[in-house]
Amino acid sequence: MALAIVWSKRATLRFDHIISFLIDEWGEKSAREFTLKVFDFLDTLAEFPEIGSLENKEKNIRGFTIAKQVNLYYRVKDEKIVLIIFFDNRQNPKKKSRNSEYTLSTDQE
Repeated sequence: MALAIVWSKRATLRFDHIISFLIDEWGEKSAREFTLKVFDFLDTLAEFPEIGSLENKEKNIRGFTIAKQVNLYYRVKDEKIVLIIFFDNRQNPKKKSRNSEYTLSTDQE
């Protein structure tokens, strides 16, 4: 049985930011290709929620490289998959832990 996918506010904002960047810098075709890649992955993720590598065992955070430049971090919680953040790998890696610390308040889930 496939699990439901829930987008956090942060994941939605970061995804939109990436799409805007792709359109501005590389054109609509690149943005469409990235979007298709993400949604194809989400279909697979719904069926196989443990496909991502375990990034934070205590918080059950998993990560998956969507594209060389972008990782998606998510967690399985209460029979659903919560998308936490799309992280641009070109950023300072310290920003990943400082900025998101992979935590969400309940209003973001």
